[in-house]
Amino acid sequence: MASRVTALLLLGVVCFGFAAAEIVVDCCLRTTDKRLPLQILDSYIIQDAGKGCDISATAFITKVGKKLCVSHHSKLAWVKNYINILDKKKGGHQ
Repeated sequence: MASRVTALLLLGVVCFGFAAAEIVVDCCLRTTDKRLPLQILDSYIIQDAGKGCDISATAFITKVGKKLCVSHHSKLAWVKNYINILDKKKGGHQ
């Protein structure tokens, strides 16, 4: 009986650990400051360090679905400008 209780407690602790863990999903690992052609961009994602990813970045999604990582929008004026343009086009922030 004691082994069943111990096994159930252990299972509960393991399940809680998995549920509480942050799962990193497709983070930018490095960025570039190189200006991208606006006409190929469809949307963007803001990535903040400490919220599941190691670095802050702006990930632009191209019209063919490719993710291009550039410096965070607070660092480069052209990135902030592109975000404003994409927002006006179709609410580009995801």
